[in-house]
Amino acid sequence: MLTSIIIFFIVIYLLVIGLLVYGIDNVEDFKLQDIPAKTEFSVIIPFRNEAKNLPKLLESIEKLNYPKNRFQVILVDDNSDDDSVGIIKNIIATNKKFSQISDIKILQNNRVSNSPKKDAISSAIKLAKFNWIITTDADCILPKYWLDIFDEFIQLNNPNCIVAPVTYHGKASFFNRFQTLDFLSLQGATLGSFGIKNPTLCNGANFAYLKSEFMAVNGFVGNDNISSGDDVFLLEKFIKTNAKKVRYLKSKQAIVSTNPAENLELLINQRLRWASKTSKLNNWLTKLIGLIVVLANLVCIAFIPLVLLNFVTLKIAISLFIIKFSIDFLLLFKSSRFFKQESFLFSFIISSALYPIFNIGIFFLSFFKSYRWKGRTSKK
Repeated sequence: MLTSIIIFFIVIYLLVIGLLVYGIDNVEDFKLQDIPAKTEFSVIIPFRNEAKNLPKLLESIEKLNYPKNRFQVILVDDNSDDDSVGIIKNIIATNKKFSQISDIKILQNNRVSNSPKKDAISSAIKLAKFNWIITTDADCILPKYWLDIFDEFIQLNNPNCIVAPVTYHGKASFFNRFQTLDFLSLQGATLGSFGIKNPTLCNGANFAYLKSEFMAVNGFVGNDNISSGDDVFLLEKFIKTNAKKVRYLKSKQAIVSTNPAENLELLINQRLRWASKTSKLNNWLTKLIGLIVVLANLVCIAFIPLVLLNFVTLKIAISLFIIKFSIDFLLLFKSSRFFKQESFLFSFIISSALYPIFNIGIFFLSFFKSYRWKGRTSKK
């Protein structure tokens, strides 16, 4: 009986992940076609204590190929206690190319809810002079043709909301490779869910939508008591309003890169922050996938005691682990190939052995442990 239940869970996991793998190929690649620029963008970047990362972000903004008069940049300071604001002002003052941008502002966050980032985005949107909003993070690096690819996608597809790819950059240590593989699996699941016509996730580091649509769905009203989730809760609202207008921009020229966590403590807090919003989501598929992933990883951990106690044969345990291992590898292969990070797959064997422990650990911690982010503690 127990063996049958375990086999059932792994088979369900195989089917669900297999469906997402199918979905990845079902989303067409989008490439630049050299169409004259037409769209105007308001780029919104909340930040808190990002003195170390802001110079690289601003350098990537300065290198954007898009016409400088067709976008503005709004940086929102969320009560930084380092020299973030001074660094921004100095770079803007000493780099003549920033004077060519239509408008660049530094705002102070207006806190009105339990979510500093949502407040920062809302504050910026009120002052945004263009209808297309794109959010990114202060520790990101933007690709040269970032706005060009968004512009052409908008002109040719007429969406209301665009989800775009994000990946990690940084040193190639095993710790970073482990995080990157985990993140690639999330990106693959995001892309795959669009391919099966049921979007589940997005990332605020590369997320675009119409200001008019943001206002029409009342922005973050209804979830501003939850500190995280400035992206996925908004995505759910856009899907509920008009799912056909929510699109994924599958283009290598749209990939934004960001920093992995610097140490294990920060990684755990980051994942706890992500997990804190899951139970509040309305999308049944998102919750189902999360539950199936947890159960499959729990089964993998349980294999050792179950085999030792003769509840499951070693042959069945190895066979089921290989099945899970294979479908996980296929998802990561598809995702890493799109992001051109196939070299990270060399760490897959060790990472796949450690990941169940990490995943289940975060799952149980999320029920009772608060997380600390950007110097603040958020309670459950």
